[in-house]
Amino acid sequence: MLKGKKILIGITGSIAAYKIPLLIRLLKKEGADVQVLVTPTAKDFVTPLTLATLSGHPVLCEGFDPDDGAWHSHIEWGSWADIFLIAPVSANTLAKMANGLADNLLTTTYLAAKCPVFFAPAMDLDMYKHPATQKNINTICAFGHHLIAPREGKLASGLCGAGRMEEPEKIVECLNNFLKKKDLLKNKNVLVTAGPTYESIDPVRFIGNHSSGLMGFEIAAVCAENGANVTLIAGPVALTITHPNIRRIDVVSASQMYQQCIKAFPEADIIIMAAAVADYTPAEVSRQKIKKTGKDLFLTLKSTTDILAALGKIKSKNQMLVGFALETDNESENALKKLKNKNLDLIVLNSLKEKGAGFKLSTNKVTMFNFKSEKKTFQLKSKHEVAIDIVNEISKLRKDKI
Repeated sequence: MLKGKKILIGITGSIAAYKIPLLIRLLKKEGADVQVLVTPTAKDFVTPLTLATLSGHPVLCEGFDPDDGAWHSHIEWGSWADIFLIAPVSANTLAKMANGLADNLLTTTYLAAKCPVFFAPAMDLDMYKHPATQKNINTICAFGHHLIAPREGKLASGLCGAGRMEEPEKIVECLNNFLKKKDLLKNKNVLVTAGPTYESIDPVRFIGNHSSGLMGFEIAAVCAENGANVTLIAGPVALTITHPNIRRIDVVSASQMYQQCIKAFPEADIIIMAAAVADYTPAEVSRQKIKKTGKDLFLTLKSTTDILAALGKIKSKNQMLVGFALETDNESENALKKLKNKNLDLIVLNSLKEKGAGFKLSTNKVTMFNFKSEKKTFQLKSKHEVAIDIVNEISKLRKDKI
């Protein structure tokens, strides 16, 4: 799939840069045209001579090269590439990407890029786990870019943990999978829900949860990439969509999400309910802000409509219904119970006990149970990769049901 594709590789200052020569060789072997640009500090870890020899092109570093008087336009290279791969990407460059800081050729090219962007972080485990780094990664993913998550392993510091850049062979596999035109869901209508719901207490306060909506947005994107016409019903989130095959409907409350799901449901072939919908909502909503009196405040809550159960009751034989279960105990037992009671074809389980899984993270670790109660467990992956696994499983199940 990479034959004839123009791959722009951006290298930042990280010891993991030593892996990039092998990555270039693998990409060239696949028939790709590779152009490399580096940050000034990247040259401390891998030489431009090595990169130029393997890629067959001079390595770019500065917008203006005083040695040959050439101007290297970030606009030109941002338009040239079919894929922009930034690997390894340091914590420093992640912060620049997330905040639109353009102080070198790599970051200016990133801001000008019109092609899909992949980024593969590499750093020490404490830097990777730092809330600022995780926030920056989530922000970049929210731009619609693709995380190639680092793996756990021995790091340059001698420590062992997450932060090791993915191996070149896996990166090539990731790019190939992205470029494959599988058309697994060609011309299918897919309904996806994502994000939290906010249940108003008064004009100022609400009951909500910590869902960022990223998992649902990634699922919507992967479905669209596989040929589906997607309706995405999103709760209040700070995420964007870029694929033209995705129609977005924004809602706030569980009631609004229910109404939009019921409206879109009849035309949907596949329904993927990834939203974290509130189970309860205040019985009464104050029209004015509730003032603090110094006394305890008691709220009466009433149940919201169980959207997943409601759709399971009216689902036709030709429709597929997928649910999610976020559990803290008796995970598999609760997921299987939900699968049966709500008439689902597939349920995706994740546990808050698992490191790297849950809300406001760029990664997830899931287990899936299909309508036959068959179990599949997956390793910790980026949410984009998890979305690919979910779509692949849906495609297989559709064939089993036919």
